[in-house]
Amino acid sequence: MQRGRFIVLEGGEGAGKSSNLQCLQQMLEARGLNVLRTREPGGTPLGEALRFILLDPVYEGMELKAELLLMFAMRAQHVTQVIRPALEAGTWVISDRFTSSSYAYQGGGRGLDNDAIAWLERFVQDDLRPDMTLLLDTPVDVGLARMRSRGEPEDRIEHEGRPFFERVRASFLAQVAAAPERFIVLDAAQPLEVVQAAMHAEVERFFAPLWLT
Repeated sequence: MQRGRFIVLEGGEGAGKSSNLQCLQQMLEARGLNVLRTREPGGTPLGEALRFILLDPVYEGMELKAELLLMFAMRAQHVTQVIRPALEAGTWVISDRFTSSSYAYQGGGRGLDNDAIAWLERFVQDDLRPDMTLLLDTPVDVGLARMRSRGEPEDRIEHEGRPFFERVRASFLAQVAAAPERFIVLDAAQPLEVVQAAMHAEVERFFAPLWLT
């Protein structure tokens, strides 16, 4: 049985990850692929419980290292219980966020040591890395305006100020600059249909050798 593939959508607040993840799922399923859609933080019963703790504003004063460790505790369960078994069964896994977000939010946004994040990445994931990472990039002002237009209460991280999200975006772009072969960057400030058309084209191009065999 051929191993499944692991695709991750990354980006800041208001980048449109949820809408584009649904489009990606429909695109892959139209090719006859089995697709599992998941998210971080979350993805398992334990992960969803930790998501509540991570995002609940009542924990406003959470120690930054505790936040990072909770993220990787959730990820350890996610990798072991969901992602690896699905890939080994031939299922394509698509995720709203993965470890690049830890580098962006806990590393860039919070200022934690990237070497510590890299150690946790190796410890928790071993050799597991996404086959493809799509970064939905948008200016911070655009993303925050979209997020706030939803009229929903802000969670603990969404409540951060603009400088925090500027650091998050800068970290994502620094990751791209450091390893351009790992990322495909999409201009998510464009209309949704334009972004989705670009995403479709990039996925088709990236996996064309696989689909032609």
